[in-house]
Amino acid sequence: MLYAAPMSSFDPLSHYDPDTITNLHGKLDYAQYLQLDRLLASQRPLSRPEHHDELLFIIQHQTTELWFRLIIHELRAAMDLIARDQLEATFKILARVKHIQTQLLSQWTVLSTLTPTEYLQFRHVLGPASGIQSHQNRLIEFLLGNKDARMLAVFAHKPEVHAELEDALRAPSLYEEFLRYLARRGMPVPPEIVERDWTVRRPGHPGVIAVFKLIYEAPDRHWDAYEMCEKLVDVDEQYCLWRYRHLKVVARVIGMRRGTGGTAGVHYLRQLTEDVLFPELWDVRTQIRPAGGA
Repeated sequence: MLYAAPMSSFDPLSHYDPDTITNLHGKLDYAQYLQLDRLLASQRPLSRPEHHDELLFIIQHQTTELWFRLIIHELRAAMDLIARDQLEATFKILARVKHIQTQLLSQWTVLSTLTPTEYLQFRHVLGPASGIQSHQNRLIEFLLGNKDARMLAVFAHKPEVHAELEDALRAPSLYEEFLRYLARRGMPVPPEIVERDWTVRRPGHPGVIAVFKLIYEAPDRHWDAYEMCEKLVDVDEQYCLWRYRHLKVVARVIGMRRGTGGTAGVHYLRQLTEDVLFPELWDVRTQIRPAGGA
């Protein structure tokens, strides 16, 4: 004989929990913790009459800067750990950085819905403002080793920002901290790599390739370094893909026009897509031999 199950008093269509705190007078609430009043008041379109799509343009770039801030926070933590010989602790951090980069990559699809006709209705209000003036993006590049002292001139009007970037320019990058770690572990990293002028971006070095070749051909003996190499390649690859997506969105929205900051626009961005942050980690792949192979 079949029996009907007793009806539950819970209403599956209701999400209200009677224990929900509703008396928030004098207490910290969600909006206060996140400072939403300030955050949501910071989108201020300048077009008059206000163009519908300017809000999209502002939010796209503001959210990018928020993710940039988190990347900087994570990279600095990773660099500090490597300098203290705690390499494995950086793996989760760099995995997180990769996922943040994935978010940045995917959000280009939102901006790509902006048509050239729509953008031209408010582009003039930007004046000389341009993404090349993002000090956080420049700081990320310096922390990852893509250093160019000439770019400091863009920030001469902001002394505190200029000083922060100059400090990063003069310090070892994430990649260079890793090479210094390998040297401390007894790997044959050339001396001129671990002590040098950090402000100058160096070309690929055969001695560094040789070190990575040792690691990749015997990962069981160098597992932590092997894992770190792949984490760095993840970050480098995602950064390249982000640059390429940036290039395509700009080409789609403004064509071959010059950028608002005076750059060559698509021509400038195309040059960046051909660059890599950690050259020896890419070059070594051509030289790796199988275990026991000739």
